Amino acid sequence: MLRDGLLAVRELRQGHGTPLVLLHGFPLDSRMWADVVDLMPGEPHVLGIDFPGAGRSPVGADVAERLGTSGDPSIELAADAVAATLRARGIDRAVVAGLSMGGYVALALVERHPELVAGLGLLDTKTTADPDDARANRLRIADQLEAEHRVDAVLGMRTSLLGATSRGARPDLAARLETWIRDQGPLGVAWAQRAMAARPDRSAVLRGFAGPVVVVVGDEDELSPPAGAREMAQLAADTQLVEVPRAGHMTAIESPEPVASALATLLRRA
Repeated sequence: MLRDGLLAVRELRQGHGTPLVLLHGFPLDSRMWADVVDLMPGEPHVLGIDFPGAGRSPVGADVAERLGTSGDPSIELAADAVAATLRARGIDRAVVAGLSMGGYVALALVERHPELVAGLGLLDTKTTADPDDARANRLRIADQLEAEHRVDAVLGMRTSLLGATSRGARPDLAARLETWIRDQGPLGVAWAQRAMAARPDRSAVLRGFAGPVVVVVGDEDELSPPAGAREMAQLAADTQLVEVPRAGHMTAIESPEPVASALATLLRRA
């Protein structure tokens, strides 16, 4: 659902109390959270938000125009758009959790709109910036997506996002990821690549966050490995670390039960 030309919001669960806002990974949209939300106990109010150019949201340039800011792809623009979308719905305080790119946006939200964030979930993500080779690869793929006008350049992620166990035993997950990736617009995927390539290190943001934090990582995550998650968990003062066995980068669909439990616990802590 769109309001005031901002980002698309999925009401994943109608409930009570402080809302839980879920921010999706790349190159997907907020549908990726459905299994987790179905398993959460109680009656939480859970929203999923699609980033600029993802899912049902407007493209980045249109979002930037609505916000009256630069149209350059950036994690900061995505965070500002999430904040404006929440405020348009009357939400001024929420627990925010993001997986992968969603974690980058969640950290930017803490930095730029700290009053909004009551608790923080960081799933299979990093506080650090891309090294030069990774940044260059993102920009190369963005160029390819824009030139070809299709998402083939990122279709390989349908398997690389998964852990070795899921790749071997759960072909249905790769098929589901492929469907979601193919549903995305190539220009939106390119926008996200450029935004991630430009992001700064936000380790200091996490270090300065006083609220409760949960760090979740799959023990087979090859893109944001467990060693980095353990280091990240040590940055904040009030952190729970959850390592999910036999899961890769997509813990939310590979093993949704421990993810749902971790997020429910974060809501209670907040």
